[in-house]
Amino acid sequence: MLLNYLYPELATKWMVSDKGSFYRNYNDDIMSLYLDERRVELSRDGFLKLLPEGVLCNDDEFKKGDTLEKYKELKRREHLLNEAFLPFDTFQFRYFLQIERQVSGLLNDKLEYILRHYFDYDIEAEQNPYVKRVAVLLPFAKQWRGDFGMVRNLLSGLFDCEVLMHQGRYSYSDTSRRWLPFVRYDLLIEGLEPEAFRELYGHLQPLKTFLSDWFMPVEVVCQINIKEYNQPQQVNTRLVLDYNSEVIK
Repeated sequence: MLLNYLYPELATKWMVSDKGSFYRNYNDDIMSLYLDERRVELSRDGFLKLLPEGVLCNDDEFKKGDTLEKYKELKRREHLLNEAFLPFDTFQFRYFLQIERQVSGLLNDKLEYILRHYFDYDIEAEQNPYVKRVAVLLPFAKQWRGDFGMVRNLLSGLFDCEVLMHQGRYSYSDTSRRWLPFVRYDLLIEGLEPEAFRELYGHLQPLKTFLSDWFMPVEVVCQINIKEYNQPQQVNTRLVLDYNSEVIK
């Protein structure tokens, strides 16, 4: 997967040496990568490991004679066999690269297909960058609907900031006799200029609508605000309404 992603143009040019799965105990899958030579060493078993016991040597070879010389001869045979099986291991690896690329494409198409036909949502037509990132979670909307903490963590990851969550009651008529559940998320983002605030606030509205439609119970009133965190106001400084200033009646 990594080689397909980083070097897609080399998918049919890699030469592969399988060093054996024993090395996987203390190495990554790719043990060594020689980009100039288009060669990669893997901690995997090659075709040589499929040979039955006794092909390299038999049980009686080490019982007499010079053990060191016998060992050198064994390593020479192993080297020759590794070279002989190198084309088989290489073509097998290239085949695996091709399969991985096809599977990745199918998985991407599957997500788009599910969103379009099961959720009536075209992710390719989405213009809002934040909504587009959240839309991939639609298949899990049923399990996560009403999980206010999950939405808070989601917003924190999307905007890379701390998010405060407030839960309470909301009433259109200023009476507690008829109220709806209420949740507000405050994004604590510092240092926004007025233009940056307006741009981000414009992105937030479609995101709030999307989250309310898919991840909030229908009776919950949801708000998402941008707040400046622990910044005392000073006279003759920039003021952005609903960001770092308050209107007091």
